[in-house]
Amino acid sequence: MLLGLCSALRSRALLLPLTPPPRTRTATLRRHTWPRATSSLSSPPPPEMEASTYKFGPYRIDAREVFHATPLSYAMVNLRPLLPGHILCFDIVITEIYMKRFTDLSTGETSDLWVTAKEVGVRLEQYHKASSLTFAIQDGPQAGQTVPHVHIHVIPRRKGDFENNDEIYDAIDVKEKELKEKLDLDVQRKDRTMEEMSHEANEYRALFS
Repeated sequence: MLLGLCSALRSRALLLPLTPPPRTRTATLRRHTWPRATSSLSSPPPPEMEASTYKFGPYRIDAREVFHATPLSYAMVNLRPLLPGHILCFDIVITEIYMKRFTDLSTGETSDLWVTAKEVGVRLEQYHKASSLTFAIQDGPQAGQTVPHVHIHVIPRRKGDFENNDEIYDAIDVKEKELKEKLDLDVQRKDRTMEEMSHEANEYRALFS
């Protein structure tokens, strides 16, 4: 009798529809990872990036001057460098909004900008056979900022390049004012030509390939 009951139960089990177990919705924590400054421009950026991304405050920057970029920051050659290898690092301008002060940057933007400055500085120090680096930010008009857009001066240094080392900060102030006067690309440049700056940018771009 017991054997017959087991056979009946087995037969009924074969007739039951096979239904998957109910799905349970689980919450997934998604951590946003900010991109590191490791991707460089091996060729000029697409046209849609040129107009909206490469700007210094309200001024547009020719993409030929840009030699390294990440999704959040970029580095460009300088119109009037203090010393060989003196370049500028900026945060990316998105939808015409640019950050005026260093304190306006988000944590991710701050990290990316400094990583960009570090990686650019390391390569330029080696390229120019320098022995040190100056990183400088003029954060606000009273600090010497003439164009309201966060940027870092990265300058390879050698022994004796300035008689008094602190003179470089006065020189940065002077160059900052001069740069503002020359930034509008519709005005004819009186300093380095675009060909000279583009050539320098190409050499620096190769350092990231």
